[in-house]
Amino acid sequence: KGMNYAKRVNKPVVIDFTGWACVNCRKMEEQVWSDQNVKRILSEKVVLISLYVDERIELPECEKYETTLAGKNKKVKTTGDKWMVLQANRYGTNSQPYYVFLDHSEQQMVEPANYLNYGTIELFADWLNRGLKEYNK
Repeated sequence: KGMNYAKRVNKPVVIDFTGWACVNCRKMEEQVWSDQNVKRILSEKVVLISLYVDERIELPECEKYETTLAGKNKKVKTTGDKWMVLQANRYGTNSQPYYVFLDHSEQQMVEPANYLNYGTIELFADWLNRGLKEYNK
């Protein structure tokens, strides 16, 4: 739904892999996303899609499946399982927060961002601006 919306409004997407129990996710939101410039970009310039990897909402039976994750069988039964598997399989990591800047073809515009490498206002704002610059080329 978020990707379709982004196409309709002609904005790039920032995927936010997050979790309800993610301490560093809350730190980013409180200390970085609260900055007026960052907040403006996230609310006006991109479509922000937050995917909670620990969401416990049960998937409909027709959407449940089994997959392999890190060499082990994984039953995908909840929305959180679905997002965690997507993050791990597509982006090769299962740490949060993890941010991916995408165009409408789901191609990455810049390198992914995380709390350790982009946990300041300056670094995260620069990352967002570089993603916007690439998208607008």
